[in-house]
Amino acid sequence: MFGWLTSWFQSEPISPELKKEIESTINSQKIVVYSKTYCPYCTATKDLLSSAGHLQNAKIIELNTDPKGSAIQNALQEITGQRTVPNIFINGQHIGGNSDIQKLKQENKLEKLLEQ
Repeated sequence: MFGWLTSWFQSEPISPELKKEIESTINSQKIVVYSKTYCPYCTATKDLLSSAGHLQNAKIIELNTDPKGSAIQNALQEITGQRTVPNIFINGQHIGGNSDIQKLKQENKLEKLLEQ
């Protein structure tokens, strides 16, 4: 009985093509933010990037409007260990979420990272 029940909550295996697509996006863009349009933490991240003048350089992928959004989110969890959004990458490096980028800004480390 539990096998049937837990099967409802297991995600489908991530295709190698999707992982390659995500990794290509991450490595070809200075800033990548996997986001959801209704998420207040995502909005805070985008506001921070905007106020720092970097939003125009960012690739924002809204998972709730992308047809592959759910699969992308599952793949990101597999790649980074993080399921929540925003899921932020700078210079191909996984930064984490909103609290992580806010901390970088407070510690005056964000600009240095973005200048690389």
